[in-house]
Amino acid sequence: MAYKQLDNLTIEDATILFRNFAGLEGQYNRAGDRNFSVIIPDPEVADKLLLDGWNVRLLKASPDDQDPAKHCLEVAVNFNNIPPKVMMITSTAQTPLTDASVGCLDYADITHVDLIIRPYNWKIQEGTKNEKSGIKAYLKAGYFTIEEDQFAAKYADREYKE
Repeated sequence: MAYKQLDNLTIEDATILFRNFAGLEGQYNRAGDRNFSVIIPDPEVADKLLLDGWNVRLLKASPDDQDPAKHCLEVAVNFNNIPPKVMMITSTAQTPLTDASVGCLDYADITHVDLIIRPYNWKIQEGTKNEKSGIKAYLKAGYFTIEEDQFAAKYADREYKE
């Protein structure tokens, strides 16, 4: 079976939801599965991604929400095979995050996000009537700008010692 070659998906100034960079087990998440969802703001882009096989979902608007329903895409954050480049950006530093530290993004006050998402073609039970295939979204690179408190700059030049 030949897979369709797809380009990476780049989203600047992204809106992310349902953060689970730590991979905590929950109602909608297995333990160890690190992920988040990103809003696909352009309906035409969302439709194209759906046609290509990406797992784009429609996030319904709440009754008090004035905005229409939004398309979103779950993005896996996996450090096992092809680790992503994850950078935490502050006014004084760019800090690379690893599998051990990326969980700090779950509770950070994020002000800006730029993402590169790579597609992965998958297929199960080839040749059966239950055959399924699609595109899974993996984080390739993410730049997360963090809102700092009033003391961050004051203490930025001091070295942390354990």
